[in-house]
Amino acid sequence: MEEKITQTAGRDALGEFAPEFAHFNDDVLFGENWNNKDIDLKTRCIITVVALMSSGVTDSSLKYHLINAKNKGVTKEEISAIVTHTAFYAGWPKAWAVFNMAKEVWTD
Repeated sequence: MEEKITQTAGRDALGEFAPEFAHFNDDVLFGENWNNKDIDLKTRCIITVVALMSSGVTDSSLKYHLINAKNKGVTKEEISAIVTHTAFYAGWPKAWAVFNMAKEVWTD
């Protein structure tokens, strides 16, 4: 049985300022979407990294999801192949940015 994903980052960071956004982040995105059993967590992590890379998001949220991917079993070889493949569709500079961050995560 897979672990249940719980998240409090929305409430921790924005709970008082934007409580509705915090609710959607913690309860819907992570509480419902991430706990949907139609996609296993490793695949969901890969999809999320690819989506963030494709969107050009290379901030701390990408690092969080790279760490999450590693923790859910994505190997260094797999992330390398995933980022390389995605580079052809999403852009070479985006791949460089992701590789720089992934290198840190998989070196730890």
